[in-house]
Amino acid sequence: MGDEFISSWPTLYYVSEWLVRLVMLVIVIGRPPPRAAMSWLLVIFFLPWPGLLLYLFIGENHLPRRRLTKRKALLAGLEDMRRRYMPRGQDVSSMVGREFLPTVTLAERLGYMPIMSGNQATLLTDTDTVIDRLVGDIDAARHHVHILVYIFAVDRTGERIVAALERAAARGIECRLLADAQGSRKFLKKMLRRLAGAGIEVYPALPVSLLRAWVARIDLRNHRKIFVIDGQIAYTGSQNIVDAGYGHRHLRWHDLMVRLTGPVVLELQAVFAGDWFAESDELLDGPGIFPDGTTAAEGGVAVQTLPSGPLFPAENYQRLTVAALYATRRKVTITTPYFVPDEVFLEAMETVALRGVVVELIVPLQSDQILVANAARGYYDRLLNSGIRIYLFNRGLVHAKSITVDDSLAFLGSSNFDIRSFALNFEINMIVYDAGFAATLRQQQDWYRAHSRQLTLAQWQQRPRYQRILQNIIKLLSPLL
Repeated sequence: MGDEFISSWPTLYYVSEWLVRLVMLVIVIGRPPPRAAMSWLLVIFFLPWPGLLLYLFIGENHLPRRRLTKRKALLAGLEDMRRRYMPRGQDVSSMVGREFLPTVTLAERLGYMPIMSGNQATLLTDTDTVIDRLVGDIDAARHHVHILVYIFAVDRTGERIVAALERAAARGIECRLLADAQGSRKFLKKMLRRLAGAGIEVYPALPVSLLRAWVARIDLRNHRKIFVIDGQIAYTGSQNIVDAGYGHRHLRWHDLMVRLTGPVVLELQAVFAGDWFAESDELLDGPGIFPDGTTAAEGGVAVQTLPSGPLFPAENYQRLTVAALYATRRKVTITTPYFVPDEVFLEAMETVALRGVVVELIVPLQSDQILVANAARGYYDRLLNSGIRIYLFNRGLVHAKSITVDDSLAFLGSSNFDIRSFALNFEINMIVYDAGFAATLRQQQDWYRAHSRQLTLAQWQQRPRYQRILQNIIKLLSPLL
């Protein structure tokens, strides 16, 4: 009897695999987008049980019911804040040219943030310069310091910011810190007690737990970088609180940040307040948080904030950038460290290039993410055949996430141009409607290009056959990366 039972195990396992395949076919086939569904079915067909377990952990893009319930209360609170602190007193057509009005409208409908005029926007391209200025602003803070970051490292840069926060807290300044639970795992483990002892409020964003897998996807991350001082000064972009090498001795990261003053700071403050409420249950409000003195400066630039993430019904940044691509008339330049586009974004790039627009993509020659880098390379044939110019940056890792469109429109923020940033991560991006700022950003993009090697179709087609096969296989798994 025992031998018969043992001999039946292979048959039972074989039957169970087909049951998994058939059941998951019914479940996954309706999962949007279809390309992601096909990738999941491919994994489950070849590896039924491992694929099933993987799907249970990261297959559905849902958040805990508690967080969704809190979002309703948050939206009501933020709407009240917007009426009080961010009045719509200006005609949008007086802020931007007619060609940008559709972009302004779309961005507001996607992210609920209006365009704000009268801001000062300073582009910062050096890690140490950003930290120097941030430390200086924290040391000059009079009411509060708010920090939301994906990576807060235990290194020289992290120590400088911690010391500045400790000095501020000692002066009676309210210091609040949100750090992603996974990206800042080592920092939170080592520094939480020290920060709490100094009177700094700290919460991990999106805590990771295997138990959470039953109620929410466990790999959703808060990838935003927001620093707000006194509701008057804000920083955002791609830079984390970490040394420029990000722990890699021979690979220096090149980031982009923007320092903002003016009314748009209140929008970044509102995004921080929303994430703070989600983790702490405290709704930040009042004139100290949203000061009345945040007024428009004469001759300033028009800026709009676009938050994105799983709480929004649409993939905000993907839709906005696709619309901007189709509106391009002469030239668009994209810089990103990780390029794993969905089909909609990819088709937009191809269509614009085939229409005669110069489309440039600047990505790192050397990446810190092997799978993601090879998935990106699986798209190079298609891009090059469409006439898109690809530049491989060879002075480190270009970590800047930016787009310039023609002469007067600039996008920069925390979002990579990949499926994960479009659909899964909580991101923050800024749209700047100003020819001067766009020219400054384009100059930095020119520097990236000058320190890159242009990849030609002839060169790319000479790569070894095994690389082609590997890259195309990994590309099939793009929606899962």
